[in-house]
Amino acid sequence: MPPFIYLASQSPRRSQLLDQLGVRHEILVPDAGEAQAAEALEALLPGESPSAYVQRVTGLKLDAAVQRRLRRNLPEAPILCADTTVARGRVIYGKPVDAPDAARLLTQLSGQTHRVLTALALHVPAARRLTALSVSRVTFAPMSPAQIDAYVATGEPLGKAGAYGIQGRAAAHIQRISGSYSGIMGLPVYETAQLLCAGGFAV
Repeated sequence: MPPFIYLASQSPRRSQLLDQLGVRHEILVPDAGEAQAAEALEALLPGESPSAYVQRVTGLKLDAAVQRRLRRNLPEAPILCADTTVARGRVIYGKPVDAPDAARLLTQLSGQTHRVLTALALHVPAARRLTALSVSRVTFAPMSPAQIDAYVATGEPLGKAGAYGIQGRAAAHIQRISGSYSGIMGLPVYETAQLLCAGGFAV
């Protein structure tokens, strides 16, 4: 059994959720050049569904992480990668580019139910790859323009798919969730534990 895994994500929430599982991990941070290339990886293909999109992007990010470990000559260990997408129907709501864009996204989500899809991909020694997909539903209460502006002013929506974080102040506007709370945060704990166990890592 490997003593630790690599987490190919800079998300503090994902790291905290692995801590919750008692999984020792190290962050496999991309370098500056990779960070720029990651934006190209997240480009949506014509006609691509949200589930196909999030699983494809997660796989590409894992490919990059595997090469990163080899390039840096780091010790071999399983590598876990995750990506989260917010969608209504076939429309994907990505990370807002600025505050007005965040307000636009939240206006569209206000009073509606949307899906949060988090894909997982685990690379284990001997070149095996295991995958999982968590799909949850989130219902926002109707939000007034003033409420949306106040939330955007906190800065919390920036850098988050769908322009909100369920573990933050947005929770005050969420009427209902169905599925995995941790999956909405960015790392579904149950699916992660099952994936790691299947990969030979005791949880």
